[in-house]
Amino acid sequence: MIPRELIGTARIPGGDELRLFRRGGDFMIVLDRNELMNSRVSGSEEALAVMTCERLGTRQAPHLLIGGYGMGFTLRAALAALGAKAQLTVAELVPEIIEWARGPMVDLTAGCLDDQRVRIVIGDVVTAIAQAEGIYDAILLDVDNGPDGLTREKNDRLYSARGMAEAKSALKPGGILAVWSAAPDEAFARRVSEAGFEVEEVAVRARANGKGPRHVIWFARKPK
Repeated sequence: MIPRELIGTARIPGGDELRLFRRGGDFMIVLDRNELMNSRVSGSEEALAVMTCERLGTRQAPHLLIGGYGMGFTLRAALAALGAKAQLTVAELVPEIIEWARGPMVDLTAGCLDDQRVRIVIGDVVTAIAQAEGIYDAILLDVDNGPDGLTREKNDRLYSARGMAEAKSALKPGGILAVWSAAPDEAFARRVSEAGFEVEEVAVRARANGKGPRHVIWFARKPK
């Protein structure tokens, strides 16, 4: 077996250290002993974008906020699904993630960060949501491990009742809050519903070929 090679580290603000590994042509981002991302496993992250765009229907110039760049699977899938007038704002807390995308993972990145529809914001998606008022057609959250936070305690605010209220306020009427999670979470699903969203819970496979662990995406629509 080809050994893993450590090629980068980054400190999460208010959290622990991320490590970027390479094994052959594959990349892994690891927190402690937990593998957060792997370049070979992209199915549910791509589904987050594709299924959100399907639910947006025929909006001509949608504005999407993506929380967390990761390895860019969600961003690239959204770009492929949307037209030339779309806007995509990506809020990434850890600047080294973007540096890795432009550096050792540039082939995987495939130029998506330079697409004229994309704006990168280095900062907390919590802040981006809290400062917005009715401007997003969709907010896509692939932050941490889902509502059951792993990388930093502050992420809990995203998934709290307050976080749901702020997301609802940031969305346009009929807009969609889409939340990726590694596992189901009944308490979170209740909070989304109690915030006044129309909620749909969908199970998706981790791999694009329909195999691998089951992940969950919640699609929460703001009433018109």
